[in-house]
Amino acid sequence: MIEETTNKVILEERQGEALEMDTPVESNGKKLYLESYGCQMNFSDSEIVASILTKQGYTTTRNEAEADLILLNTCSIRENAEQRVRNRLTEFKHRKEKNPGLVVGILGCMAERLKNQLLEQEKLVDLVAGPDAYRDLPNLIGEVEGGQKAVNVLLSREETYADISPVRLDKNGITAFISIMRGCDNMCSFCVVPFTRGRERSRDPKSIVKEAQDLFDLGYREVTLLGQNVDSYRWNISKKGEIENPEEPTVNFAQLLELVALVNPLLRIRFSTSHPKDMTDDVLMTMAKYHNICEYIHLPVQSGSTSVLERMNRGYSREWYIDRIDAIRKYMPNCAISTDVISGFCGETDADHQDTLSLMDYVQYEYAYMFKYSERPKTLAERKYEDDVPEAIKSTRLTEIIDKQQAHSLFRNQAAVGRTYEVLVEGTSKRSEEHLYGRNSQNAVIIFPKGKLQKGDYVHVKVYECTAATLLGEVVENR
Repeated sequence: MIEETTNKVILEERQGEALEMDTPVESNGKKLYLESYGCQMNFSDSEIVASILTKQGYTTTRNEAEADLILLNTCSIRENAEQRVRNRLTEFKHRKEKNPGLVVGILGCMAERLKNQLLEQEKLVDLVAGPDAYRDLPNLIGEVEGGQKAVNVLLSREETYADISPVRLDKNGITAFISIMRGCDNMCSFCVVPFTRGRERSRDPKSIVKEAQDLFDLGYREVTLLGQNVDSYRWNISKKGEIENPEEPTVNFAQLLELVALVNPLLRIRFSTSHPKDMTDDVLMTMAKYHNICEYIHLPVQSGSTSVLERMNRGYSREWYIDRIDAIRKYMPNCAISTDVISGFCGETDADHQDTLSLMDYVQYEYAYMFKYSERPKTLAERKYEDDVPEAIKSTRLTEIIDKQQAHSLFRNQAAVGRTYEVLVEGTSKRSEEHLYGRNSQNAVIIFPKGKLQKGDYVHVKVYECTAATLLGEVVENR
């Protein structure tokens, strides 16, 4: 049971692990249970939601059974994510039959896309709030308590939540997310994000730098700058490249990276996600210039076939992507690269699949997120292409992709054996209280003996053994 005098902000992760942070507030006597699914942006948004509702006096809880308000922050990227949310909402509907005063709502991408179906047809929720409507949550909750269904899924061209200080829901107090932009203009044919999160807009760089400084002052030692396409971040620059306010400086992503890196050399900087069509050499040069900008890039390829990439409307070819990989290797030979791969997209032939496998061999990614294509409603692919690759072939191709990636991950980790890395201590290993874990600049997890080290320390670790997922090491020099 959580004490009434202290508001412990909890975010239930997909794995079911709760994260918390003490924030004293005056309770209104009601308890909030918040569950988040999907990408890092969703988890960052949940911190904004927690901040808004904490200021309204809600005490959050790990125990969904004692909640007065249940909110699910949802994802529409893949069908299985939506199905998991539906299953949870059905569970809560049964609980609501025993507790009519319980308020259940959904937030985020799935909320915007399926608002009418979830509210009126299936009657699974009481309120729906889209990604740009979180400020309106207190009013929406009030409408529900007054006996009405409540919905706000209006998309905004201005909302960035820049003035809201997120309630930090991370467990270790060392790493944190900073949202630098919202929305997406890319219109990839398989993706619903532009329709659920709206048009792209960037956040004031001064507020980003201030948030990074505040986090460092609180003891955080790593921030991840988040955006659907961070490389297209631009402040005071129109889409046509024109300066919007002559009295204000212009800032692109490379310049923003530098501004955040200069907050403190002990604050590590990561970012996600990059887009191959927009990644420029000036970003790579800035990364190479500053030791505290991590040498790790997540660069989704989706497919190694130019013809498939054209149908995906990705805006680049196989050759362009390889050029970006070569540029990364040129400026940062030790940079780790991860990716996203989709198997079985519309019209994908075996030759297209082989192109994906050969590109994976060329890059030899450290890590990859790999999925079968699932058609999403309202996307360009649904309207324009037939989902014509049989499910069995999708599965076979995905298995080949996964097997290849596992081999590459093992190869990359084996190459790390014998090398020494600077590691940021993030916490105690799940397998042993006598060991700590942290990540190096390349985002690889390293396990090492605890000794007298504390979370937030920088330590030098020499790797002596590895698996496909983890490095094992010994401390050789403290910093």
